[in-house]
Amino acid sequence: MKFPQPASLFALIGVFVAQTDAGVRVAVTGAGNGVFRHAGMEAALNANFAPAAAAAVKTDAGEMSSDLHGSSAYRAHLVGVMTQRAVAKALA
Repeated sequence: MKFPQPASLFALIGVFVAQTDAGVRVAVTGAGNGVFRHAGMEAALNANFAPAAAAAVKTDAGEMSSDLHGSSAYRAHLVGVMTQRAVAKALA
């Protein structure tokens, strides 16, 4: 799932969720330094693959980047929202 930055259409936040035999993997881009896996989201979604499980996980804003397009708190919030959307789409 991609939340586009309006001027460039690049991802302000992008979240990739994969459910495989090896477990759930969650990768995030646009929020910090490069692409990273979100261990908290992975643990929650491995226990219960549902949007509500992702909603219960808080992302540390201190780990997020901040610029004129979005504060670190906004980006941390978007990580959760986009993860929930990705899981909902996977279940549809």
